[in-house]
Order: sequence, then structure tokens, then C-alpha cells
Amino acid sequence: MAIRIPPGTYRVEIAWTAAPYEFFGEHFDGVAYAATRLCISDDPVVGWQMSLAVDDDIDQLQPGEQPRFSSDANVGCFADAGAWRALSAPFRAYVDDKPVPREAELLAECERLTDESEQADLVTFTAESGGVVWLGRTRTGDVAAIVVTSGMPIAKAQRGRSEHGLDDER
Repeated sequence: MAIRIPPGTYRVEIAWTAAPYEFFGEHFDGVAYAATRLCISDDPVVGWQMSLAVDDDIDQLQPGEQPRFSSDANVGCFADAGAWRALSAPFRAYVDDKPVPREAELLAECERLTDESEQADLVTFTAESGGVVWLGRTRTGDVAAIVVTSGMPIAKAQRGRSEHGLDDER
């Protein structure tokens, strides 16, 4: 069953991990995005449920297995599903095998595209393959948050916040 989120402006929060590491003798800061959360309501989350994609089949999972997503570009997004074709078009536009520059608002950790004719937004964020999408449910069963992990299911995250409104209907 698809979950419909009412149109509106929602806060987006980013969590990341940080630890120095060495690679081929070179030292790096090691900051990586761990998860992105769409805050739909301020009601407390009392339970979490793994989300399935449209084509996922729960019967195909092995015991203990989680429904993980694949991302060949390591990008996820929150977007208005009714305006998906218009919002995603700039990502499919190529000239001479190169992506056409798109008009987007660059935010601290995200990119926001707006389609005025649809009155809808698409916000992209880092989401590495192997992540899981979680639905945070309230006491009444309503969805209060959607969290997309970034391929690091056992990493500890520190809280960081990016408060950018977006219109979402997913």
C-alpha cells in the first residue's frame, strides 16, 4: 500500500558520521552522510517500519534480510509524486552525452528543484546503495517521519540539522 503524505512544507534533517581514516597512506577527515529524515509531523515516533519500494516483494526476502535500495548515482530524493515527471526531467536531460545544467537551489547538504507550474519541489541528498527507508509511526499509526539511511546500517550518527522547506507528496 502506498503512503500519501499531505502537501506542505516539511523540515529535512541530515545525520552524518565522522571519523578520520587512512587510504593508501593519505589521511582524510572521514565525514559521510548516514541518513536523511523528512519530518512530516512533530508528534513522537513510537515505532519504525521498513518501507518497501513499489516493485519490492516481501516474500522474496530471506529471514533476517532487509529491503535495501540500489542507487547508481548515490543520490536519493524527496519529491511530490504527482509532479514526478516534471521534477525529474532535468536529471534526464543530456546534450552530447553530458548532463544539461539544471536550475536548482544549492542548499548546505541538498539540492532543491522547484517546478512552479506544478507548485512542487524535489530535494536531493546523498544516499549510497545498500540503504533502507524507514517510516516512523506515531501512536495513532500516522507517518511522522521518513528516514533514508545511506548504506551504512550499523554506523553511529551524530545529529546535524538542515532546515529547508519542501513540498512533498510521496
